[in-house]
Parts: sequence; C-alpha cells; structure tokens
Amino acid sequence: MKKLLLSLSLSIMALAAYAEYIVHPWEGKKVAYFGDSITDPRNKASDTKYWSLLQEWLGITPYVYAVSGREWNDIPRQTAMLKQEHGNDVDAILIFMGTNDYNNAVPIGRWYDEKLERVIYGHRYEKRPEDRMRRLPSMDPSTYRGRINIALDSLKRTYPDKQIVLMTPIHRSGFYANEKNWQVPEDYANRCGEFLNAYVESVREAGKIWSVPVIDLSSLCGLYPLHDEHAGYFHNPDTDRLHPNNDGHRRMAATIYYQLLTLPCVFSEPGK
Repeated sequence: MKKLLLSLSLSIMALAAYAEYIVHPWEGKKVAYFGDSITDPRNKASDTKYWSLLQEWLGITPYVYAVSGREWNDIPRQTAMLKQEHGNDVDAILIFMGTNDYNNAVPIGRWYDEKLERVIYGHRYEKRPEDRMRRLPSMDPSTYRGRINIALDSLKRTYPDKQIVLMTPIHRSGFYANEKNWQVPEDYANRCGEFLNAYVESVREAGKIWSVPVIDLSSLCGLYPLHDEHAGYFHNPDTDRLHPNNDGHRRMAATIYYQLLTLPCVFSEPGK
C-alpha cells in the first residue's frame, strides 16, 4: 500500500510539473465575441463577463460586438463592424447567439433548398449530362437556419483563414423586466410551437454543415435555472433567470477555457 501511495504521489507531482509547461493555444490571442445581452458589456446582470475572465486568465485581447436583444440576423452586422475596425488583425471569432431567436419565435426553417439541375458527369465512361438533385444552403432571413447560413456564409468568406467557434444557447428560465418584456421559461414552447432545444440543436448541426467547432454550453456548463437550487447563478432569482451573474459567468468561462484547449486558435504550425 505504501508503494502504491508513493507511486501515486510521484505521478501527481510529475503531472503538476508538466502542467507548468503547457501553453494554452489561445493565450495572448485577439478574439472577437459576437452575441446578445449575455455577452454585451453594457448588460448589468454581472460585473464580469465570461470573455473578461478569459481575458484575465489567458491574456486574450477581446473585441466585443454583442448587443442586447439581438438575434442571429445581426451577426453579419457584427462581422462588418469587426472588419471595419480591425481588418484582418484578429485571430478567432466566438459566436454565442440564439436565445432571442427562440424567445421571438423565429421559425426554425430548413438548412437547404433543393432543385433539379443538369450536370456533366463521367466516371469509367465518357462524360455525359445527367439530371440530379442539387442542394444549396437556404438563405431565408426569416428563419433561424437561414439566418445561421447567411451569417456563416458571410463569415467564412470574410475570414477564410480564421478560427470560428459557435457556442450553443444556455438553459433559460423566466425573465420579467416589465409589463412589455415578460419572457416565460424554456419549458414552454414559443409562439411558433418550438422549444429552446430545437434552437440549441440547430447550432450543433450548423457546426457539421459549415465545418466549424461547437462548444455545447447548453450541455457542458451545468447551468440549469429551472431549478431553484441554480438560481444563485443568475441575476435575480425572482425576476431574471436568463442572465448569468458573476458566478454564472465564471462557470461558463471555466467551461470555455477547457474546451478551447482542444482547439487551435490560429492555423499555423503548433508551437510557432
């Protein structure tokens, strides 16, 4: 038993020593943050935001373009602002958006439009025309998936050499600001009959469609405001379980920190 304990102790010491030499791939980088009120620096639900904690922990220079209340159709505007103000001098872009699309009942829509087209094809025989179904991304700005397609099409054309990371909306409960802004918890469908998880799942799917990584905050950060026991992570237990407070942002930031360890921030040779 003593030998086992000694071996475990030496292993822990070795890991601790090794950890000192690990350099986080996002350390010291320039990162743009797109989103809504949870990212907006002007939102008063917390004194610190997840991105300011990443700035503190990793020395990231943050370019924050999030605006309270915005939906996915605002991402092209935020992209244009980043391009105008910083040009190509940015290493990566994180997008944390979707909860307002759910609340405002934006229809989910479809990923693709399909139509029959004639194409020239040849394999093991002389090339010849064939009629085939072709699908192209739906660019319908009135739907959630159409908006995501529009946004990522624009981003990947504007910044083809930059890392783009999507983050799913987190769970949400009631938000009761005033008589004109009374938002129900996620266990109610929105006005078009969709639940929040449909909007979360669409962000997960977008990662596969557009070849961008997804940090699934909905699943990974652990925040669950529908339980009273988690109300302490949000701005006000009685009126605002939508916006995380300092503790909630710290929990999100810790999750993002470790998820980013698995992703390159820049696509150069590792270690250089």
